[in-house]
Amino acid sequence: MNVTATTIVAIATPMGRGGIGIIRLSGSQALAVVKSLSHKETVKPRYPQLCTWKDVDGEVIDSGLVLYFPGPASYTGEDVVELQGHGSPVLLHALLRRCIDLGCVPAEPGEFTRRAVENGCMDLSQAEAVVACIDAATERAGKQAQKHLAGIFGQKIESLMDTITGVVAHVEACLDFPEEEIPELFLSQLCDQLNRDLSVPMQSLLASASFGERLFSGASIAIVGAPNVGKSSLLNLLAGRERAIVSDIAGTTRDVLEVDFEIHGIPVRLVDTAGMRESTDVIEQEGVRRAKEAADVADVVIFLADAEREDTWYLDGSYDLAVFNKIDLIDLEKHNKMDGISLSVHTGEGLDKLLESLAEMLGEKLVDGEDVFVTNERHRIAIQNAERYVQAAIPMLVCEEQLDLGALELRRAWSALGSIVGVGDVESILDRVFSEFCIGK
Repeated sequence: MNVTATTIVAIATPMGRGGIGIIRLSGSQALAVVKSLSHKETVKPRYPQLCTWKDVDGEVIDSGLVLYFPGPASYTGEDVVELQGHGSPVLLHALLRRCIDLGCVPAEPGEFTRRAVENGCMDLSQAEAVVACIDAATERAGKQAQKHLAGIFGQKIESLMDTITGVVAHVEACLDFPEEEIPELFLSQLCDQLNRDLSVPMQSLLASASFGERLFSGASIAIVGAPNVGKSSLLNLLAGRERAIVSDIAGTTRDVLEVDFEIHGIPVRLVDTAGMRESTDVIEQEGVRRAKEAADVADVVIFLADAEREDTWYLDGSYDLAVFNKIDLIDLEKHNKMDGISLSVHTGEGLDKLLESLAEMLGEKLVDGEDVFVTNERHRIAIQNAERYVQAAIPMLVCEEQLDLGALELRRAWSALGSIVGVGDVESILDRVFSEFCIGK
């Protein structure tokens, strides 16, 4: 597609009523369209000007501010104009229709950002960070998305690609002069460089993916255990409000109850389940079935037991973390017999330890020392592929007869990493990435 052939337009603010509504235009005719709308002879670049926008009959559609950003120093690299009017859906759509009547084409999802990538204003990883900034559900996720948007992640990937390029250049030099004897030490040093400067950094990035992806996709934690061990009380404590009914009557919770909160920046859906026990009550039996189902799909399963009652210390099923509640009511001798996290929902003792353990199980320890990390599946798969190609290349580089095959594997690694930042034949990747964008971005 010739991105300069058409001028696109879209509403850039969410649908619904609001204080301000924004129409965005991008393309060679953007300024001409706005001049026709406002009957202005000149529009000053990067300076907000008050305008009135009129329809074909000269009737006022709306009034507000116009901002003009000449290309290539704009978001898309083309001439970009924003019309900031009132946040009425009726007025915005009337203004949108008028722009289309004047020659604009309705933008496709993500088309503004796609033009920015195709015009070299950002790489593909930065474009994906635009969506991540919009979708961030926690402050920590937002900060990580901003680092990707600033290009820090892309710079790491490009540095890895530069390392591959350097090694391939040395290998190609060896292949170009087959009559020259290649010292074994030289080939060994190339392999050491691949391990040190390529494999180790990629493995570190891959280790961060578990936590990084959960920053945006979230995680689920299920609380299971016998009746009356404090599952609903723990859910209320973590949620910071009385979300679940708490009672001394066994079987109070009969259905799966969910609440959203965050642990060290990860958005978490916490699931309170019915107490695990044999029952003749049909409704309670269904609650137990749903509890087991919730545990099966949860990222982490907390087995909550009553520190006072040893009959609740054992669960017929798998779990990830054992937690013993009501430790404020027991003596030290019984406390030493428990193998798990000690907690008092009543006093809050042990809560910090529980949260730290959960964050570690969700991968937080794996990002220690990393300023920026892998946050989506596409990037993780690309790095995994690149790492696999590099590992395949290393034994080939110590054998002169296989140098050409080793160079081929390294080129594959380079292409895999290039797909992250949008280098190489990535048209199908662009289509998939920008299909996830909203119109107006």
